[in-house]
Amino acid sequence: MKFVCKPAGDQAVLVEFENMIDQETNTMVRQLAHLAEKESDDGMGEVILGYRSLLIHYNPVKLSYVEVKEKLQGWGKDASTVGSSGGREVHIPVLYGGERGPDLEDVAEQNDLSSDEVISIHSGGEYLVYFLGFTPGYPFLGGMSEKISTPRLPSPRVSIPAGSVGIANNQTGIYPVQSPGGWRLIGCTPLRLYDPEKKNPFLLESGDKVFFEEITEEEFEEIEENNETWNIHSSQRIKR
Repeated sequence: MKFVCKPAGDQAVLVEFENMIDQETNTMVRQLAHLAEKESDDGMGEVILGYRSLLIHYNPVKLSYVEVKEKLQGWGKDASTVGSSGGREVHIPVLYGGERGPDLEDVAEQNDLSSDEVISIHSGGEYLVYFLGFTPGYPFLGGMSEKISTPRLPSPRVSIPAGSVGIANNQTGIYPVQSPGGWRLIGCTPLRLYDPEKKNPFLLESGDKVFFEEITEEEFEEIEENNETWNIHSSQRIKR
C-alpha cells in the first residue's frame, strides 16, 4: 500500500495514505506507528495517528529527514506483510435515552425508526477504534450502521457530560471529559474513558474493537460508583 512522506517542520514527518477511510488503511497506519515507537531510543519520538495518516516526531540530532523517510519506506514493506494487530475486545455499558441521551428520539425520527430500533442497531454493531483525539481519550469509531446516520446538531452544545455517547453523520463516539460538542447524544456510559491518575490514563486505544451494551439506570449508578463491577473485556448481557 503506497503512502507519501512530507516534512512537517524540522522535527517531524507526516505520512499520508490514499484519501479514504477503511480498516486496511488504518491497519497500515497502526503498524507503522508501532514500528516507529519501537525505535524511541534511536531518535524516534511521539507518534500521532489519524484515519489515514500519522505524524512522527524525531530527534534531528540523531536522525535527518532523509534517514527517517528511508526508515519509513523500509517499514512500509514490512508493515504491508503484517496482518491486523487484532486489538482487544472492549465492552462499553450504555444507558440510552432520557436525560442521558436527549437526542435519541431525534435520531429515531430522522431515520424513520423507533427509539428501541436505534438502540438495537447501535448496540448490535462492532466498532473499530481508528484513533484517539479531539480531547484526551476520545475514540473515533468506525463501523456504525448507515441506518442510524444523523447530521450533527445545527448549533453545538456548550457543555456535554463526560461519558456521553453521540452520533455525527456516519460516526459514533464517546466524550471522555466534559466539553463542548455538536454530536447527537443518544446515551451515556458510566465508565471513565480518561483517568489522569492512572499509569495508563486511557481506557481505549487504537485498534480496539468496541461493543456497546445497554444497561439500566440502576446498573449505571452501580458501575459509576465502582467501575470495577464491569469487566470491559467480557460481554455481560447474559447476566441480565
